[in-house]
Amino acid sequence: MRFRDTCVLAFCRLGVAGLAPKAPGTWGTALACLLAPFVFLPLGMGWRVLALLLLFVLGALAATRAEKLLGRKDPGEVVIDELVGVWLVLLPFAAPGVWLVVAAFVFFRIFDIAKPWPVRASENWLPDGFGVMLDDVLAGLWALLCVGVLHWVGLV
Repeated sequence: MRFRDTCVLAFCRLGVAGLAPKAPGTWGTALACLLAPFVFLPLGMGWRVLALLLLFVLGALAATRAEKLLGRKDPGEVVIDELVGVWLVLLPFAAPGVWLVVAAFVFFRIFDIAKPWPVRASENWLPDGFGVMLDDVLAGLWALLCVGVLHWVGLV
């Protein structure tokens, strides 16, 4: 395997998170939540939005390549989409407390696993890795709605 392909897979897997033998999406989401206070949340709003846009495009391109390398559509070990989805949930919160991050994790996993409309349908709206990324963005929007309500009523 070429070095570039090794780097693409490492990026898609968020290092080793995607290689977890059970529930790699959950491990990827957990790692994204642990990284957020150090990498994502210190950024200003404009930089966060830019980071999410860049990660969406780079993640989609990398996921497309990973599908070809691994020989299957939306391989479970590709978890860069979980990072984008859960960071989208955290996007509007300047300094979220630990319970808000936990709520983001829980609600994102619920919507990513259950895939309510239009999350499941969106997997086929865009080709290849772009569909892989899009369903997690929509799951993130559902989770953001729930976490936003909890924050608004003062529970997180």
